[in-house]
Amino acid sequence: MAETSSSPAAGDVLIVNVDLMLSGALENPILDADSVLVRHGKIAQIGRAAELRSDASAVVPTVVVDAQGSTLTPELIDSHVHPVFGDWTPRQSQLNWIDTMMHGGVTSMVSAGEVHLPGRAKDIVGVKALAITAQRAFDNFRPGGVKIHAGAPVIEQGMVEADFKEMADAGVKWLGEVGLGGVKQGDEAKRMVAWARQHGIQSTIHTGGPSIPGSGLIDADVVLEADADVIGHINGGHTALPLEQIRRLCEQCSRPVEIVHNGNEKAALFAMRTTMELGQSERIILGTDSPAGSGVQPLGILRLISMLSSLGEVDPELVFCFATGNTARQRRLDNGLIEVGRAADFVIMDRARHSAGSDFLDCIRKGDVPGISMVIIDGLVRSRQSRNTPPADRFATVED
Repeated sequence: MAETSSSPAAGDVLIVNVDLMLSGALENPILDADSVLVRHGKIAQIGRAAELRSDASAVVPTVVVDAQGSTLTPELIDSHVHPVFGDWTPRQSQLNWIDTMMHGGVTSMVSAGEVHLPGRAKDIVGVKALAITAQRAFDNFRPGGVKIHAGAPVIEQGMVEADFKEMADAGVKWLGEVGLGGVKQGDEAKRMVAWARQHGIQSTIHTGGPSIPGSGLIDADVVLEADADVIGHINGGHTALPLEQIRRLCEQCSRPVEIVHNGNEKAALFAMRTTMELGQSERIILGTDSPAGSGVQPLGILRLISMLSSLGEVDPELVFCFATGNTARQRRLDNGLIEVGRAADFVIMDRARHSAGSDFLDCIRKGDVPGISMVIIDGLVRSRQSRNTPPADRFATVED
């Protein structure tokens, strides 16, 4: 298991010999660069090796990584997870699944509610206490360096504006899925979502059929009336809405369209195509919705990228943006893009060995998962060869 981290340490690193660099930005998905210089955990420069090596000599990097002609991408962000603070959860040992997802390239996760805590409190005082505790716990503890954006309360009937202000003042930034608790009517949800937004808390709404005890059907009418900041798992978690309702959500709402691994694949492809036909690709973000009844998918985001690209016939470099820059921008995170000033969170990958694809992008275009050789978080190498992906054709190394 990867080393755990109780503080957000940051490092200096120079990454060189990159053959393909994906930016994570739809407007310019492939960068004309082969090297990145990182200082104090932030991206300082992007460019060509000779120029960056010369500049780096003034402040010698802690580490020089040779990508060996493979691909550098921003970290993958999972927009939809259900963590539990500590390691007490019936779904799966938490530190293990966070670590194993990091081996799938995910270094940031956004909580959609700590709903799997046994005996989860549903009274208002308990709801607030759980949110603040989870937020504090993951701010102070990063398993393997992974950034868990937790503390997402599932709203309950009877909450008032002062409750949202109290949570926001305490550092809570997210709402768990609207609809997983007692609030299921559009007008009631709309009022609470507005209070949350007023105090800087971003909301996500459950979309589709019931998933856990106490949840129920949330259809397009409720989603549109509630007007949450993110349309959570538009392809169902697990049961999707009819395609005509998914089309209504894409066409009549301007909010981010979240597609998840643990959902309906046909609905996922339909939602992506519909949103892209509207010329609004920037709205598409990706998650796994795990742990869930389908378990934990260490390669869930990579598999989703591969599925959407190969079956949806969308260029891989664009689909990567859905899981990186799009999610970072829509979720207001400081990573997910290879851009000066952003957090230095990267994945080094290459074509999976023996893939029918001719190179990294073609490997994905043909439906395969690429091989990961290194994960870097805040400028620190956190893992080498992934224990979950196929072996890469080429492996990044650390220069002596």
